[in-house]
Amino acid sequence: MANQKEKINILGLDGKEKESIDLPDVFSITPRLDLIERAVISTEAAQKQPQGRNPLAGKRNTALSWGTGFASARVPRLRGSGYPGARSAAFAPGVVGGRVAHPPRAEKVTVKRINRKEKQLALLSAISATEKRNLVQKRGHAIEKISSLPIVIDDKLQTLKKTSQVIDVFEKIGLIDEMARVKNSVTIRAGKGKRRGRKYKRRRGPLVVIKENFGIYKAARNIPGVEVVKIDNLNCNLLAPGTHSGRLVIWTQSAFKSLNKYEVN
Repeated sequence: MANQKEKINILGLDGKEKESIDLPDVFSITPRLDLIERAVISTEAAQKQPQGRNPLAGKRNTALSWGTGFASARVPRLRGSGYPGARSAAFAPGVVGGRVAHPPRAEKVTVKRINRKEKQLALLSAISATEKRNLVQKRGHAIEKISSLPIVIDDKLQTLKKTSQVIDVFEKIGLIDEMARVKNSVTIRAGKGKRRGRKYKRRRGPLVVIKENFGIYKAARNIPGVEVVKIDNLNCNLLAPGTHSGRLVIWTQSAFKSLNKYEVN
């Protein structure tokens, strides 16, 4: 007799159990945390724009060292006389207008490659990790009021158009502590990033995975820490931010059923 599949409850917008469906096979995979980390690093590396310095920067001058016997430092100095910059040090690293000693080079290879099948297994592992309660708690999510994982909600969630409606649903399914955790986690970044458009930092909240968007994108985008993504655009960066697996995920019913398309060997 074949083993019966584990069941998972589907919640309505009122937070009450509506029905139950089979848990997709993808959640039976033992998460490969090493592959998830490699996949996230590979994706982040691909998003970086190559940058470097002009090879001639700081070298467009006539500077030449005088050598010894002048009671002066032997740094390269501008040729000529009778003009304000004459005899000023140039070209050498550490002098005004000089070159950079070891500048970033545009030709540096920053790509982190990963095999196609490893990347596929990493995605399946990241999905499976969202069901492991110990990994979700290790990431810091407040799920004490959540009875079971994964969280699956009726497709009506996709049709909500007001932020207040989405917050109300989250509170009814037991995520009030999670939303408070994210809201109260805002801190000021240390270092120069403060003046480069990333002054504040905050924790990641729940990820809402949908099949189709009927208004939920705009309704949820202003809730701190919450992100919304279509099932077809799901990736390891969203499921394991910072390479740390076990993000709290809220699945809509249709998106959850789409997980059955993943074959598990």
